[in-house]
Amino acid sequence: MAQPTDTWLVVGLGNPGPAYANTRHNVGQMVVDELAARASATFKSHKTNSHVAEGRLRVGGPKLILAKSNGYMNTSGGPVSQLLKFYSLEPSQLIVVQDELDIPFDTLKLKFGGGHGGHNGVRDIIKATGTGDFTRVRVGVGRPPGSSDAADHVLKAFSSAERKNLPILIADAADAIELITTDGLTAAQLKFHTKSA
Repeated sequence: MAQPTDTWLVVGLGNPGPAYANTRHNVGQMVVDELAARASATFKSHKTNSHVAEGRLRVGGPKLILAKSNGYMNTSGGPVSQLLKFYSLEPSQLIVVQDELDIPFDTLKLKFGGGHGGHNGVRDIIKATGTGDFTRVRVGVGRPPGSSDAADHVLKAFSSAERKNLPILIADAADAIELITTDGLTAAQLKFHTKSA
C-alpha cells in the first residue's frame, strides 16, 4: 500500500494532439491539467518524451510532478518508467489517472495495485515498470450503448449531456488525488466511493 510521501508523480493517460484532446480516452490528461491549474504550474517539454509541470496545491503540501506522455496511450510505459527514474521515485509514489469503461460516467474508483483490466495504457506501464504496485484513479466513462465498439467509444468526444457534468467529474478526480497525497488512499476511497453522483 502506498505510504504518505512528500513527492508524487501523477500521470494523466491519453493520446497526443488536438484530434484526441476532448475524447473520453483523454480524461486522465484533463484531470492533470486541472491539477496544474490549481498549482499554477506550467507544462514544459521534458527529456522523457513527456510534458511535465511541478508544483504544490498548497503551501507545505506534497510536491506533485504532473506528467502527460507525448506518445500514444499504448506506449505510456516508457515515459512513466523514465520519469520514475529521473525523479528517483518508487512506483508506490505513482498515481495514474485513466479512463475506465467498466465504471459509469460521473463515477470514480480509486485503487492500489492489481492488473491492467484490459486498459492498454496501464498494461504498458506495468510492463515497463515491472510492477502493478501503483495507485490508479479510474475515471468512469461508461460503456457504449448496445453493441457499439468500445475502442470507438473511448476515442469519441463526450456527449452534450456528459459535457455538462464533465467539469464536476474532473474536479472530483483532482480532489481525490489531492486527498490521496495528503491523507492517504483509504481516506480518499471513503469519500469518493460513497459520493452520490
